Amino acid sequence: MISLKFYNAIRSISTTADRIANLVKKNKVVVFMKGVPDSPKCGFSNAVTQILRMHDVKYDAHDVLEDEELRQGIKEFSNWPTIPQVFINGEFVGGCDILLEMHRNGELVSELKKIGITSALLEEAQGKKSKE
Repeated sequence: MISLKFYNAIRSISTTADRIANLVKKNKVVVFMKGVPDSPKCGFSNAVTQILRMHDVKYDAHDVLEDEELRQGIKEFSNWPTIPQVFINGEFVGGCDILLEMHRNGELVSELKKIGITSALLEEAQGKKSKE
């Protein structure tokens, strides 16, 4: 027979995973970060918010510093050890370094376009071309 403590621990993990699964599906772009977009609490979270701001992407942000269960649970859910974590269309994309690389090489614009989001940088580039 399993102990009540073990049962409750397993139930908590399962509940947290279900909660996270629902969170990543609520919006096209979801970020788990330290702090909030207007006040990031680490440089990597700040970099992610700046990149998304440049593209004028609307996203859900979840402050893992406010919820230790969420902080640990998101790492297990994505099998990724660090925060921030970015999800696009319910799929884990990566952290700051990966999002930065996607921004630099244009892949972020493409990924956003696939889910119906037009990057402000793309609109800006198209506006410059039409003026020429």
